Amino acid sequence: MVLGAPLLALALTLLLGVPLLLLAGLSPMATLRIFFLEPLNSANGLSEWLLKASPLVLIGLGLAVCYRANVWNIGAEGMFTAGAICAGWLGLRYGDGVHPWVLAAMMVAGVLGGMAWAAIPAFLKVFANTSEILVSLMLNYVAQLLLAWLVNGPMQDPQGMNLPQTALFGPSATFSALLPGLRLNASIFITAACVVLGWLLLQRSFLGFRLSVVGLQPAAARYAGYSRNRITWFALLVSGATAGLAGMMEAAGPLGQLTASISPGYGFAAIIVAFVGRLHPVGVVLGGLLLSVLYLGGEAVQMTLNVPAALSHCFQGILLFFLLGADVLIGHRIVLRRS
Repeated sequence: MVLGAPLLALALTLLLGVPLLLLAGLSPMATLRIFFLEPLNSANGLSEWLLKASPLVLIGLGLAVCYRANVWNIGAEGMFTAGAICAGWLGLRYGDGVHPWVLAAMMVAGVLGGMAWAAIPAFLKVFANTSEILVSLMLNYVAQLLLAWLVNGPMQDPQGMNLPQTALFGPSATFSALLPGLRLNASIFITAACVVLGWLLLQRSFLGFRLSVVGLQPAAARYAGYSRNRITWFALLVSGATAGLAGMMEAAGPLGQLTASISPGYGFAAIIVAFVGRLHPVGVVLGGLLLSVLYLGGEAVQMTLNVPAALSHCFQGILLFFLLGADVLIGHRIVLRRS
């Protein structure tokens, strides 16, 4: 049932989606076909599918590490933004010349930026026993406002007609496309490598075992001498690194610049990806591919049927609701008692 719960949640989401679409005055069959099939019926659609799945998978891997350790990081959106800002500064400063090291330096900057942002809730959790949920969540808005200030001020493109964006990065600071005419770029290989590393960490390492013990049985972890504080630091810094790297890849990949709306909500959607994937690296890949379809399907329905883009977020929320409900019913039995 643990493995089947995501499929059950997806089926219930589609089932509930039918009356919602009817209430909106839409044909359920036609809308669901546009939502799930039309985005994948061309080479460009498949390219965009993988391109959107890449940051979701990368962020989801880091969140899976956190959630296995029972560290509830809700701040991946802010870490994503912080990584994009740090990498974007390097891209603007050194991307115009022929510098083969720029892209690698931007990756390091993105990782460090995400880790620095994640260090704030980690520090407050360990030394002040604050809630990492609230701290990481509030820091999302701080990062977004910081980015908005930068692209409207110090980093704004002077030739950009006062739009909230930076200048385009130079060729040394952007990933090259894999195929002409498509936006899919070489950053997907970085995501694939991170999936392998995540699998080795969570499934084949003693550190991954300690993460699970601390998350599932804190008393047993204390008895075995596993430090809760060290695991908290490690989990948050890893999730910050993956989210920051994803922010760098988004800025240096399909966008090629920093904008005020650099993320369409990847940090929040990756929470669903992690849980749909059962906190397993392979499952996270499948969850990322599913959520990527929801993103593309929402855009396709919006353009074809003039439906608000919030429809895709509605489906995401329903999916998470049913998934969490299924998890509760797997571990608990409903008993009716007479008063």
